[in-house]
Amino acid sequence: MKVILFYYRKQLLCFSCGMAVGILVGVSVFSLLVSYRMDRYYHQIRELELANEEKETRLQRLEESVDKTKYILKKVEVILIYEGDELDKIALEKSIKEKYSQLLGKEVGSIDIDLVAEVIDERIIKLDDKEYRLKLKQIILTEVLKIRVGISLVE
Repeated sequence: MKVILFYYRKQLLCFSCGMAVGILVGVSVFSLLVSYRMDRYYHQIRELELANEEKETRLQRLEESVDKTKYILKKVEVILIYEGDELDKIALEKSIKEKYSQLLGKEVGSIDIDLVAEVIDERIIKLDDKEYRLKLKQIILTEVLKIRVGISLVE
């Protein structure tokens, strides 16, 4: 009788340990999947917020300068040459666009391209305890200000 009880206790112990390990593994996998999706959604939300802010600023500047018939700066495009984290790239793009947001709605002929270039050339931007050096590669000024910037991490 004692042998049979010992055998059933051993089976019960193995069964309960297997259930506990299975539950822990299942919860771990589920939390990994949920966190991955949350990170992806957070990234999409940040991109949409950035696009929304840019469009609102552009709309305000354009509404202020509707009566002018000359070429007016309508948009700022920033092209970053950077192989790092996407969230850092979005934040850097946003900070560069903020530096040029005052130019939106101004007449293209009255904008000094040399001053526009000096705003970010060889500038260091601090972002989340990291420092990034900006190097202006190319700038084109039409109704759309296109800026190509190389970014390197300062150590």
